Amino acid sequence: MSVDRKQLILEAAKKSFSLFGYKATTMDQIAKLANVGKGTIYTFFKNKEELFDEIITSLIKDMKTEAEKAINPNSSFDENINRVLLRLLEFRQSHQLTIKLFQEERELGTQAVAEVIQRVEQAVIHYMKGIIQEAIDRGEIKECNPEITAFVMLKMYVALIFDWEKQHPAIDKEEISNLFKLYFIDGLAK
Repeated sequence: MSVDRKQLILEAAKKSFSLFGYKATTMDQIAKLANVGKGTIYTFFKNKEELFDEIITSLIKDMKTEAEKAINPNSSFDENINRVLLRLLEFRQSHQLTIKLFQEERELGTQAVAEVIQRVEQAVIHYMKGIIQEAIDRGEIKECNPEITAFVMLKMYVALIFDWEKQHPAIDKEEISNLFKLYFIDGLAK
């Protein structure tokens, strides 16, 4: 068979979730977009939740790949962590599925979407925690709780990029980097 039906279904589901959100997406829509019978979907996935889970797992993997591309082994901790966070937030802003999911969570509070957003956030924090721990081990930054530090760093970036813009002009990347350095890196420096 020249066409991988499972991949067709995943692409159709991703498109449907990106256009309509999780709540409004139906297995019938996905079947139509994939040009397969609804029963074909059930040969690969038990339900919409399982299909959504596989798409989110792939999304997290893509985000990790993006984050890894931002790392330069010859750069300092602060340059790398700054680049990783900017890259991940740019990915989130430019990726249609994440845009739709954050919108749905804000507007409808869909529980499944809230759980997925939490899962994505945890994956980012886990990744950053590793970078922070490596910097501690190298003696580049002070001893700290890497998980809490990663959490606070992520929340600060989100606040500066998304929350600030709700009532103020956007802050450019360079200013965000400067603020990040002022509040975090200078505080963690040995």
